[in-house]
Amino acid sequence: MFDVHPITKRFLWLFFTLTCVMMYLPMVVTALASLSRSRYFIFPVRKFSLKWYEDVFSSFQIEQSFVVTVLVAVVVSLISVVLAFAGALAYARYDWKGRKWFQYFIMMPIFFPQAVLGLAIQLWFNSFGVSMSWQATVFSQLVWIAPIATLVIAIQVFGFDASVEDAASDLGASRWQVMRDITLPLLGPGIFSGFLFSFLLSLSNFPLAYFTSGADVTIPEWLHAKMIGGYTPMVPAVGFLSILAGALVLGLGYLIKYLIGLTATVKAGKAAA
Repeated sequence: MFDVHPITKRFLWLFFTLTCVMMYLPMVVTALASLSRSRYFIFPVRKFSLKWYEDVFSSFQIEQSFVVTVLVAVVVSLISVVLAFAGALAYARYDWKGRKWFQYFIMMPIFFPQAVLGLAIQLWFNSFGVSMSWQATVFSQLVWIAPIATLVIAIQVFGFDASVEDAASDLGASRWQVMRDITLPLLGPGIFSGFLFSFLLSLSNFPLAYFTSGADVTIPEWLHAKMIGGYTPMVPAVGFLSILAGALVLGLGYLIKYLIGLTATVKAGKAAA
């Protein structure tokens, strides 16, 4: 550890405080707006009500949008993790001809603006006569999310000790046994992080869904449609519920990761005993 000058320390605390305020103040305002009985947000809130949440939970349109959003997020996350696991091993573990160009190919979609990428995919689908639906949204999000999941899992792969696999092979383990008992457990935290990252990115994605979902409207699309025309006080309610859903998924992810780590520690302790 090194000493920090008091003025520098105050500046860092000020920067940290301002960052937290800018990040969380919009969430607080959204929560207050969703609890206000007024049709439009007025601060301070004069009368609180849960009316808009009641309207949200009784809305069939929002229910359908929620189902589509979660369905797309789950499918995208599962496929992304499978593709990312193979891709991360390919470019972070093995040295082969064309590996450098493969890295560029993997990272290229990340740097494209999502609106441009979504429009390009829509035009490509139209040229082949593919109708816009939630399946098309899954494909379009995979183009952008799978490379990000690959980078997340690759971080774990770079720190992976390949000699453990070699030792298992020398002891007579087959390729499948090495993959099942050595590789997957050791890369488990990275794989789980990639899945969680993919799920949250898909859950809140708007540009790619906007161009490819067709009649299968997602929650971000519903929010956008209501904001530009036909505003309803259910917008802040749905927005705050989306924030809570993301926080819940993240919290469950940390809890599962903690329980897995605790189980592994207990097993290691029993084995040592």
